[in-house]
Amino acid sequence: MPLYHTMGVRSLLAMALIDGAFICLPRFDPAAALDLIARERISNLYLVPTLYHDLVGHPNFAAADTGSVRKLGFAGAAMPEGLLKRVEMAFRPELFVNHYGSSEIYTFTIEPRAATKPGSAGKAGLNQRIRVVKLGADSPDAIATPFEEGQIITDMASDEAFEGYWQRPDGDARALHGGWYFTGDTGYLDAEGDLFVTGRVDDMIVSGGENVSPGEIESLCRCTRRSRRSPSSACRTSAGASALPPSSNALLQSRPMLSTPGAASRASPASSARATTSLSPRSRSRRSARSCAGCSLPAEQ
Repeated sequence: MPLYHTMGVRSLLAMALIDGAFICLPRFDPAAALDLIARERISNLYLVPTLYHDLVGHPNFAAADTGSVRKLGFAGAAMPEGLLKRVEMAFRPELFVNHYGSSEIYTFTIEPRAATKPGSAGKAGLNQRIRVVKLGADSPDAIATPFEEGQIITDMASDEAFEGYWQRPDGDARALHGGWYFTGDTGYLDAEGDLFVTGRVDDMIVSGGENVSPGEIESLCRCTRRSRRSPSSACRTSAGASALPPSSNALLQSRPMLSTPGAASRASPASSARATTSLSPRSRSRRSARSCAGCSLPAEQ
């Protein structure tokens, strides 16, 4: 993670607190990253999904010494199921964490079982509460039902929360309601109370009374292109598995391990009144089946 990213600077501070080592590349390069892992005996990788894709897909990966890596964390976007499995097979980590949050509040949720529950952003982190409210609502009490897609909101009572946007009353008016921060991200809670992030409120497409996430369309298009190249490949994507433009910098590692590595996601204030679609587990399963999973490739570069 780059140092201007909330997880980059916090990881640097954490390494200082536990007398660890922080190794950072000025500009990410898979070959250079593999050399650093071997030379520095890196134990913890913390990257966006696109960079994991570049790392495990590099021609030097099979011969590289990555045996020191024991814990993985990712940030910035959901990781497609196919890529999750490739990364887990490649590193066999003791811990594989998805950390969802933002610069405004830092930690929203943590999923320590990223590989076993693809697409899940997990449950609220320490000193945090989250809710999913109905799309278009500006009240934190308009709570969506399980599997109903809505806007993700977080409690601002945490010491990690910001107080508001600097000289941005318009931003405060859109994002701050009743002591809760409206992230502008869309998602739903499953039967176990785990959060799945599906997209952005302001990106939602309403068609025929249905809310359609651009991320789902993107996954389907990527999968269709892949299927044309390899007709035998099976495709399916977990909910919310969208891609992030490749980061230009920073491989972040630590030698002594952080117990909860993870990832912070962007969250600019946004809200929009949209028609609400409640998805039962069965209908969501049908909807996911229209997407694909062998599409483990993030956005093509």
